Amino acid sequence: MLSSPWARFYSNSCCLCCHVRTGTIILGVWYLIINSVVLLILLSALTDPDQYHLTSAELGGEFEFMDDANMCIATAISLLMILICAMATYGAYKQHAVWIIPFFCYQIFDFALNTLVAISVLVYPSTIQDYLHQLPSNFPYKEEIMSVNPTCLVVIILLFISIILAFKGYLISCVWNCYRYISGRNNSDVLVYITTNDTAVLLPPYDDPVNGTAKDPPPPYVSA
Repeated sequence: MLSSPWARFYSNSCCLCCHVRTGTIILGVWYLIINSVVLLILLSALTDPDQYHLTSAELGGEFEFMDDANMCIATAISLLMILICAMATYGAYKQHAVWIIPFFCYQIFDFALNTLVAISVLVYPSTIQDYLHQLPSNFPYKEEIMSVNPTCLVVIILLFISIILAFKGYLISCVWNCYRYISGRNNSDVLVYITTNDTAVLLPPYDDPVNGTAKDPPPPYVSA
């Protein structure tokens, strides 16, 4: 039988030890914790702006680190991420495949952004030096990083991004396999319910694909 080319990437296990459903729950809880911590930091920054706002003199530029508008946008994004992660965790736990789709779409979007960063670094390697020059003078290890050969720095950054992309791609495959597993399990439950039902549905006459003539349907099967 011919199978889909994506079927070869399907597996019910992740991290070589746990089920994809368990892995998706763990991943959803992990993202939920991270975004909750970020939300707490942003809320603390909104309640006490003087503690988290950096002046232009501290940054050595003509802008502030984060104004109130950006803080509100970041808070809204954190709330949205918490909702998406909670939906994925609940969907994997209760085996509702539809609830996992938003988290899967977020993973695809995040993977695409990281891929664009890698492409921009590869096409425009000079942007790394420009970014380093824009960092504050008191940034840790700024001078040591700028003293590295630009070509070696680009190779190191690309290698680091490649590792991150490979890891994110593996997590995407785990969530996708969890979605397929739950969808297939729900479909199989529906089929079992239909085949074990005592009532049978009479089908209309169907065409014989060999002789091209209409034939009567076979007698209905009634379970004992």
